[in-house]
Amino acid sequence: MTTFDEILKRADDDTLTLSPDWGQGRALFGGLVGALAFQRMQDEVAEERPLRALQIAFVGPVAAEQPLGFETRLLREGKTASQVQTHLVQEDSIRLAALGSFGGDRESTVALEPEPAPSVPAPGDCQALPFQPGVTPEFTRHIEMRRGFGALPFTGQRHREMGGWMRFREAPEHLTDAHIIALVDAWPPAVLQHLKGPAPASSMSWSLEMVHPRPELDPAEPLLYRAVIDQAGAGYGHTHATIWSRRGELVAMSRQAVTVFG
Repeated sequence: MTTFDEILKRADDDTLTLSPDWGQGRALFGGLVGALAFQRMQDEVAEERPLRALQIAFVGPVAAEQPLGFETRLLREGKTASQVQTHLVQEDSIRLAALGSFGGDRESTVALEPEPAPSVPAPGDCQALPFQPGVTPEFTRHIEMRRGFGALPFTGQRHREMGGWMRFREAPEHLTDAHIIALVDAWPPAVLQHLKGPAPASSMSWSLEMVHPRPELDPAEPLLYRAVIDQAGAGYGHTHATIWSRRGELVAMSRQAVTVFG
C-alpha cells in the first residue's frame, strides 16, 4: 500500500500510477485525484497565493494501475489572484477537469466571523465507520470516519444531514490543502442514507472553498464535516457541507451534485 504523503511526493511524476487500495467503486477515490490536480495547479502560482476555490467536474472514472496524465494551464495572473486549469487524462480522454482560484490577501474593511460549529460528541464517543474489504470503498483503509450526524448509508433513514469526524489513519507530517481536499471528499453522499439497500452513486461536480488565514491544524486531530441535503430527486442529489477544526474553527465549505442509481 502507498500512503497519501508518498503519493503527493510523486504528484509531478508523469508516470504516476495509483494502486487499487485507493479505489472507490470502479474508479479511484475522487478526493485523491482532486488533490493531485490541485498539486499541479499550485505549482503554477506564487507561494503567497493560497487556494481560495476549487471546482471539479468528474468527467469519467479514473482507473487504477494506469498512468495519470495532467494538462495544466495558467489562464490568468492578476495583481493578487491567479486562475489555473488542469485536465486529468487517461487513454486520450479527459477524466477530470478542474479550475483553481488562488489569491493573496487584499485590504478590506469587510470582516465577519463565521457561524459557530455545531455541537457534536467527541470523536471517541462517535460510531466508527470500519474498513470492510469488499463492502466499504477501498480508500477507507487510509481514512478514518466517525459518525456524528445522520445515519449510515443504505439504512433507509430520512435525515437531511450526514457527517462527523475524519482524519488520516496514518497522521501526515503536515495537514496541507491537498490533505484537506482528500478528507472533504471521503464521506459518502448524504442522500445514500435514504436508500434501503446498496445502490451506486457518483459525484458529477464538486466545488470547494478554503478559508484563509487557515487555523493551525494538528495533523493527528480530526476535522469535523457536516453535509446537508438541499434537494434530491429524479436520480440526482444536491448537498452543501461545512468543515471545522477540532476547536470549532471554520476550515472549508463544499458543494456537490451527485447521481444516485436507486
